[in-house]
Amino acid sequence: MRRIQTAIDPNAPVFRENAQRTRAVVADFKALQERVRHERPQRDIERLRRQNKLLVRERLDLLLDPGTPFLELSSIAAYDQFNGEAPGANVISGIGVVSGREVMIHADDSSNKGGAWYPLSAPKIVRALEIAIDNRLPVVHLCDSAGGYLEDLSGVYVMGGRVFRHQCILSKLGVPQVAVVLGHCTAGGAYVPALCEHTIMVRGSGAVFLGGPPLVKAATGEEVTVEALGGADMHTTVSGTADYAVDSEAEGIALARELVAGLAQPRKHFDWADAEPPYYDPRELYGILPVDYKVQFDMREVIARMVDGSRFQEYQPGYGPTLVCGWARLWGCKVGILGNNGVLFSDSSLKAAHFIQLCNQIGTPMIFLQNTTGYMIGRTYEERGITKDGAKMLMAQAGSAVPKFTVVTSGAFGAGYYGMCGRSWDPRLIFSWPQARMGVMGPEQAGNTLADVKLRQLRRERPDASDEEVAELRRRTREKSERETSALWFSARVQDDGVLDPVDTRNALGIALSCAANAPIAEPRYGVFRM
Repeated sequence: MRRIQTAIDPNAPVFRENAQRTRAVVADFKALQERVRHERPQRDIERLRRQNKLLVRERLDLLLDPGTPFLELSSIAAYDQFNGEAPGANVISGIGVVSGREVMIHADDSSNKGGAWYPLSAPKIVRALEIAIDNRLPVVHLCDSAGGYLEDLSGVYVMGGRVFRHQCILSKLGVPQVAVVLGHCTAGGAYVPALCEHTIMVRGSGAVFLGGPPLVKAATGEEVTVEALGGADMHTTVSGTADYAVDSEAEGIALARELVAGLAQPRKHFDWADAEPPYYDPRELYGILPVDYKVQFDMREVIARMVDGSRFQEYQPGYGPTLVCGWARLWGCKVGILGNNGVLFSDSSLKAAHFIQLCNQIGTPMIFLQNTTGYMIGRTYEERGITKDGAKMLMAQAGSAVPKFTVVTSGAFGAGYYGMCGRSWDPRLIFSWPQARMGVMGPEQAGNTLADVKLRQLRRERPDASDEEVAELRRRTREKSERETSALWFSARVQDDGVLDPVDTRNALGIALSCAANAPIAEPRYGVFRM
């Protein structure tokens, strides 16, 4: 593979301006992330201390191998919803290393509302378990939840059942799960530890029951204590629901580490070689990326700062130039890369479909770097077959069997988001960069269209509406469009797996590739390509 020859001048004014603006956007995101991760009311922290409980991130520190990376997923989930009552959706999920083994971790955050599951909690857990299923990752559950949020149980009910279904699928696949019951597991939440191969309970604080003492009394008239109804000693000596009773959280987490250490190490798939850093400095990404999604940049410059040695074997470099395709190595793993350099035309769509098939033929995972306004529209392009050529790209996507990973680097709009393996097209993991935008159309087009519709309604209802009212309506619709196409908005609703600092993307993809290598690759099977 040849090294990419950069055309970037770090001393150019446009580079310095991009770097300054992009660093500011990244800094704002990181400040938000820190607030979601760590800011909690002091009264809730004191409550946990009185209960002899650790904070959730203190539990993670005990569970994870020291000095190893933890790839947290959907870190800002729900940050702008539920009046700020459920930061991170009251759940931490992510991929970490425990006793030398890659695992998926689901940890309830009881520092707010007792760790109650809000409407976005279950989708976040479901997504973590989907990733575990796809990548054959053992799961460690750190259970401490008050159950479903009582003021919106309908928002938890259906997806909550999906959590338990995914646990059953993991067991069916032979992928073990370990639960450490650190607090109450009530109602449906009781099934989380019950569906695990190994369950540990902490005496005095851990409890598992379908209905707690107040509900039991209301339903049956029976009066019973928490310990008698669902405590650690009862479940490990009488019901058999749990396997081990321990006297402290630290002891329970240490035992979980021992159990994970006893799991068999999987055989890794894919083509691996010795890793090497990029030749070009990844921090130069800040200067390459424009904050304005409408400003184009060369995706090769991004690839050069992510892949090993900045080397890239480009496929069909002279054909379909608005899509860059080729092979590289990332942390030693051979990957196929598809990156947008503009709108998708028929030639770039056909190039993508063929390249996807080639990667499947040789069992090479793919990375999609999104930056596109979508597929080209217009009479001439329809006559040339853009719709059916785009459909070929989608068909190749659906038939692909190798792992796929997606990074939304800038703009991702229309069906181009689908063709480049958006969230609905089953990437193993999908991340966004903080300045990225995505949606059916760009925020300006969406805002103007919505404003025109609302303006016609206003004129029908109030023909004498003032110019100030019209201007205010347009301002509100534009702000709504800007807000609801942002990467932060999508990530807060668990529509991706998290927002990344661009410089951290290489490491995140390295972890993702290592995890994906745990699972065997099926044979691709394609549907009918309209020729």
